[in-house]
Amino acid sequence: MSAPALVLVAHGTRSARGVEMIAELAEAVARELGASALAHAARLSGTGAGADFGAASASLRELAITAAPQVRTAFVDVLGPSPAEVLRDLDPVPAVVVPAFLASGYHVYQDVPREVAASAHDAVAVTQAMGPDPALAEVMHLRLRAAGWRPGDAVVFAAAGSSDARARQDVQRAANLLSERVGTPAHLAYIATGEPKVPEVVARVRAAGARRVFVASYLLAHGLFHQRLHKAGADGVAEPIGVHPSVVRLLADRYDAAVESLTSDISAADVRVA
Repeated sequence: MSAPALVLVAHGTRSARGVEMIAELAEAVARELGASALAHAARLSGTGAGADFGAASASLRELAITAAPQVRTAFVDVLGPSPAEVLRDLDPVPAVVVPAFLASGYHVYQDVPREVAASAHDAVAVTQAMGPDPALAEVMHLRLRAAGWRPGDAVVFAAAGSSDARARQDVQRAANLLSERVGTPAHLAYIATGEPKVPEVVARVRAAGARRVFVASYLLAHGLFHQRLHKAGADGVAEPIGVHPSVVRLLADRYDAAVESLTSDISAADVRVA
């Protein structure tokens, strides 16, 4: 038996740089999980607990924490492969689907479950979305500082936007987390779907007396949406969240938590069959 695979599901993008960034993130998560598996195997070996590891009677749970999993990427729009295609290719290896979305909207509530069902794979766990999370606020703060932001400068929180009310609530929570992190209001604005738009909020904040205005990009990777931010009239635009150790650890933690429930379900099914 194999350790459950991790399927990282992201928005598709026509930006070569964006695709490269998603691939780098998946590779970094694979390295993180591989290092964790190696460390755990070493601990087992040191205590003698892993002496019979690899025997036919080894449980899926033991394999999940001592073997590095496969990490695959899938996309819900624009690009392929789709989650269903990746899951069918992995079957019968159990899989954990991690939605690499910064808010839980249509993709999380509709696209991902539909793709899992279409795959007909019967050993899949789906985690919560990537955001909002304090780890992302930490990275956004770092990106702002790298763009030249300093305490006292105004911040506009730029999100792609969604017609789903649950996603908009998530984005507001994310903006609140960044506000707490930077110690100043993060004025929420949208790039595509929703109001107010980023240029409007930048202009409003500047008109209210802000000497310098910086845009915090609540986007995972480069693409058309991020390009638009550079035309919003701000003094600086932070890079997308991208690849960072805190982001990698967040995704690895999502995987680890899901493996617990997935392996418990599979073990229970094995008992029922027996």
